[in-house]
Amino acid sequence: MPTYEYACTECGHEFEAFQSFTDAALTHCPECKGAIQKVYSNVGVVFKGSGFYKTDSREPKKSTTPAATTTPAPTTPAPKND
Repeated sequence: MPTYEYACTECGHEFEAFQSFTDAALTHCPECKGAIQKVYSNVGVVFKGSGFYKTDSREPKKSTTPAATTTPAPTTPAPKND
């Protein structure tokens, strides 16, 4: 069952409530009977393993040029004409 955090807008009282997804949200503070609202916070999520990134579903890139194992010969500069 999910835990929801609430805060009173009048007295500032903060509390948690265990509620089902189908239960209606609470509307009154248990301390002062004032109006309350849900408090939303970040949820920590850790992605482990493969399949979580867009690059995981891509096929490896195929080279369009043949793999060369030799390096080209160095070129010599042309002589200057003065």
